[in-house]
Amino acid sequence: MLKTYGFIIVLCFYSAIVCAQNITLSGVVNDSLSTPLEYANILAIPNHNSDIRYAVSNEKGTYKLELERNQTYSITVSHLGYVSQELSFKTSHLNSTKNFRLKINNNELGEVTINYTPPISVKKDTIVYRIDKFVTGEERKLKDVLKKLPGVEVDKLGNVSVRGKKVTRVLVENKTFFTGSSKMAVNNIPADVVDEIEVLDNYNEVAMLKGLQDSENVAMNIKLKENKKQFAFGDIEAGGSIKKKYVIHPTLFYYSPKTTINTIIDLNNTGVKSFTFRDYLEFEGGLSSLINSTGSYSALYQSDVGHYLKHQDFTERTSQFGAMSVRQSLSEYLDISGYVITSKAKTSTKNNTENQYNFSMPFVEYRETNQQLKEFFTIGKLKMDYKPSLEEDFTYSSVVKLTDNTSSELVTTQSTNSNNTINGFHDVLDLQLTQNIQYTRKLSKKHIATLEATYAFANDKPFTNWRTNQKILQGLIPLQDDNYYSILQSKKVKTHTADAIFKDYWSLNSFNHLYSSIGVNTVFSHFKNEDVQQLTSGAINNFDSAGFGNDFNYSFINTFLGVEYKFLVNNLTVKPALFYHFYNWSSIGALERFTRTKNLLLPQLTAKLDLKSKGKFNFSYKLNAVFPEVNNLAYNFILSRFNSVFKGNPELENTLYHTVSLRYHKFSLYRKLNVYAGISLNKRIESNKLISQLEGIEQFNTIMGFKDAERSWLFDFGVEKKLGSIKYKLKSKYNYFEYFQIVNAITSKNTSQFTTIKVSAETAFKNYPNIEIGYSKAFNHYNTYGVVSKYENDGLFTSLEYDFLNGFIFNADYSGDHYRNINQKSTTRFYSANASLFYQLSESPWGFEVSGTNLFNTPYKQSNNATSFVTSDSKTFILPRIILFKIAYKL
Repeated sequence: MLKTYGFIIVLCFYSAIVCAQNITLSGVVNDSLSTPLEYANILAIPNHNSDIRYAVSNEKGTYKLELERNQTYSITVSHLGYVSQELSFKTSHLNSTKNFRLKINNNELGEVTINYTPPISVKKDTIVYRIDKFVTGEERKLKDVLKKLPGVEVDKLGNVSVRGKKVTRVLVENKTFFTGSSKMAVNNIPADVVDEIEVLDNYNEVAMLKGLQDSENVAMNIKLKENKKQFAFGDIEAGGSIKKKYVIHPTLFYYSPKTTINTIIDLNNTGVKSFTFRDYLEFEGGLSSLINSTGSYSALYQSDVGHYLKHQDFTERTSQFGAMSVRQSLSEYLDISGYVITSKAKTSTKNNTENQYNFSMPFVEYRETNQQLKEFFTIGKLKMDYKPSLEEDFTYSSVVKLTDNTSSELVTTQSTNSNNTINGFHDVLDLQLTQNIQYTRKLSKKHIATLEATYAFANDKPFTNWRTNQKILQGLIPLQDDNYYSILQSKKVKTHTADAIFKDYWSLNSFNHLYSSIGVNTVFSHFKNEDVQQLTSGAINNFDSAGFGNDFNYSFINTFLGVEYKFLVNNLTVKPALFYHFYNWSSIGALERFTRTKNLLLPQLTAKLDLKSKGKFNFSYKLNAVFPEVNNLAYNFILSRFNSVFKGNPELENTLYHTVSLRYHKFSLYRKLNVYAGISLNKRIESNKLISQLEGIEQFNTIMGFKDAERSWLFDFGVEKKLGSIKYKLKSKYNYFEYFQIVNAITSKNTSQFTTIKVSAETAFKNYPNIEIGYSKAFNHYNTYGVVSKYENDGLFTSLEYDFLNGFIFNADYSGDHYRNINQKSTTRFYSANASLFYQLSESPWGFEVSGTNLFNTPYKQSNNATSFVTSDSKTFILPRIILFKIAYKL
């Protein structure tokens, strides 16, 4: 802790010195009639080697620049449609005031010739950055460029935020880059091909629907340099180490006005994961925001694929990743595009967990799990965009996903009740096909109609084999005596879904809109599973006679009507909505048939208050209906894990829950301030509750309707403030969960609380080293069955980026965690450090890099969580130290 406080004191002292070296130049930008000009650009270029300073005037025309003392700047003030002003300004040790009056450009009535392009151009929904004003030329990838732009942030995962809002779509020359994911773009697009970056708020792929659909989407459009608009470019990176570690990472891009080809390959055994569970989630669902917005559909089918992609830490990993996208403009109105992404990996993981079972007779289980995983995932998409006019838009897309994942695991479990070792083998073969059409047409001046239809097919075939030399789940599964016990389970789940919606947007006038919709959601599933024991003699002991094995069909049909009324009063936009649903669902087995119908009226309400410079408020309320997944409807027993048996309930009905949220956001370029705060409530009126019967670590679970309400709260707050060249951040989050659990016929009301606080500061110098330093504190409290478990973690993190000697780039990061189990009064400390040094001579295509990861050779990470009646404290082992030497060649 002394080191933590020491770092913070040093940073504060350093910040004070930097701020003391700056003065403030402020003033007002008016037109010739003394009317304040909003979004005027003020650029200060130093005459000597120093950072460029810039500002944008607010709605009152005021601006503020932080300038270095005793420095001479060339200041340019510009605004679209006005004649720019330039002057030379020498700073002293005192703050100064300077007002500007811009004259209208007389060429505005004729052909406009603009000789000066501002570094930042801000309109209501669009920001344009001129890259050459912010970069040094030593940036390697797009992410290095984005980090230097005002109001733009890039996290370690590749997520991009602009003015505090997350970028949801990345375009290159107005065309979607691969899947639109920011991660793939920022880590692969070379920095030296970028000319401009456009940020488009409230983005909508169908231009005529902008302002009609409620969109919080933010798109980032990459404009290429003129000499790269019909050119092939990219780079190749390869590296190795004395410990047989390697990385091969070529990227190749070809752009022309009609043809685009992008290729990315990544081969490595260094633990870098090119395709993650987060990436997979971008492809899941198959339904557009239009269908989802009706509140009519909940995921009734969930594949087992995600299990293999969730691992983020491993002891070994070899991965092969390839991606290719092609776009061809066949005419002015028709584009054909597609991509293929393939990921193949071999992974080893190790996890040690201490499970505290909290109920009438608490005990502790120590479990060690070693896994070997093989992952294969391929996704291909073909899309056709046809836009014959500004009043018509048609899109067709087809997506195919194929996965074949296997894993073998060795689980050792020790407790006062039992000691056992289990070998497990799992295989998941999954095929998914999705077809989607969207057609939008402007019917008249006041009416725009949209038709969307989606068909999806999924075929999931998981297989599991558990092997052990001791009987497991005695009394639950009918094992026959044998020298060695081998239990086999096979599942087959086929699901067809079809969804369609027709929606009419009626613009009554500029302040009142009326939207009406009609649609249908259908799901047809076939679920089959079989659990057997394979004897050493080769004979099969089928568990069907003991009530195992399921074979049934499930159908779900939801027909709905909806009406939404959207109106604007001053700065307040309100949209109440009401959806009427008629549900019909059935579960049909060999011996049982259950059919249900239900009518539901589901209201929604959104409200947005825009107070301009004072910020924005967003309120939303929604009543949600959730229907059970097909697995939960299984009427016979299913072996879930080596220590768990599950039986579904075909008579389950839907559950209802309320979601309410209120959010506030303020961003000010003038004050260099970003503030956000939010509160949300999730209240379940009723739920389908898991009922558990425990004996030691073994359990039997079933599910039933539960009428008592459950609640969860989320509070989050953040503020970012830039003073001079230093940005300060404060983020905090509090989660509270209140829920019921039923174990051994005892109903308990439990709570979980999670609190995190993080403070940090980072510099943004153009010609000096940049550092980030921060401190985080986390509190996790669990109260389950009267047993209170408390954990705390103190974290310190820092990073350094230094461009020096005309070609060298040094990057380093460090994190240290002080983890405490309060109940056991135990403490664990673990540290992580990474560093790299890159060199590329100016104008040379060759680059050289030496890098090191996990420099302290930390063996594991520690974490905790509470699930059901168990509180877990886990150690997850990670890759050892890796030193790599890499060579890069820019094409």
